[in-house]
Amino acid sequence: MFTARVQGEDDPHSYYVGYEYCRTGNPTRAAFEQAVASAESGKYAVAFSSGSAATSAVVHLLEAGSHVVSIDDVYGGTQRYFKRLVEKNSTIEFSFCDIGTDGELERAIRPNTKLIWMETPTNPTLKIADIRKIAAIAKAHNILLAVDNTFMSSYFQRPLELGADMVINSVTKFVNGHSDVVMGFVATRSKQLWADLRFVQNGTNCVEVRVVI
Repeated sequence: MFTARVQGEDDPHSYYVGYEYCRTGNPTRAAFEQAVASAESGKYAVAFSSGSAATSAVVHLLEAGSHVVSIDDVYGGTQRYFKRLVEKNSTIEFSFCDIGTDGELERAIRPNTKLIWMETPTNPTLKIADIRKIAAIAKAHNILLAVDNTFMSSYFQRPLELGADMVINSVTKFVNGHSDVVMGFVATRSKQLWADLRFVQNGTNCVEVRVVI
């Protein structure tokens, strides 16, 4: 994984120091990011233009040649992005398995596995997996764990409290609750992951909020 320069504590929700360009950082987005970080029991959050953009930002953290293990029942849009865009056009590889079944995750892990991606419950079939158990396996192998928390939302479930490194939400659904906003975010307790995600956020321009009229 690449490593971005960590931002200063004097103005932690701007990019480096102060606000100098709206896409790079602005007070309105910062207020939202602080609110959702708190809701997810995180220290930091990074907002994006959709849940899919937030997913893409996490994948952008990976180096060429990385391997990802994903729950087999992952949201269809995420699976399409993983298999038909990322894997097809890069050297990042994906394996899909029932990570909630004993032994399946361990058998799927490779020496170059850098990320485990899971949803629980899954969208839309509501398959359940034990976040705390998966987090223990991930940490034992020095692998990042990302949990898509869209279906439960931070009201009912906080993956960071259970050992996840990152939690992703499509704000479009339950977090917003009104079907009039398209947005996503990634929350974390890691300052370095936050800095890396902010670097991706600034570099990819996937940060605007879309309001449906």
